[in-house]
Amino acid sequence: MKMVIAVIKPFKLDEVRESLTTLGIQGLTVSEVKGFGRQKGQTEIYRGAEYSVSFLPKVKIEVVISADLLDQTVEAIQKAANTGRIGDGKIFVMDIERAVRIRTGETDGDAL
Repeated sequence: MKMVIAVIKPFKLDEVRESLTTLGIQGLTVSEVKGFGRQKGQTEIYRGAEYSVSFLPKVKIEVVISADLLDQTVEAIQKAANTGRIGDGKIFVMDIERAVRIRTGETDGDAL
């Protein structure tokens, strides 16, 4: 099993969710987060005063999948989240040792 974590622009969330649903992925976790990468935030003007925004709003998506869906999942997220501009985000992949469905006690692949 693999956990795919994607940090993307907030307005791309629905497109990513739809593309993952077409792969048959049934569940995911979404968190609103803030951060910065190479762009180091941005400068904005509010009521004539210029100020720097160090942390930009992002969305973090976490999904646990079977290993055979990994390449399709990463590709689907990358295509759906891509705007071609700086700050599109990142995708991380981690190994998952064990999963347990609390209600039924099912484990690993059955718990997904």
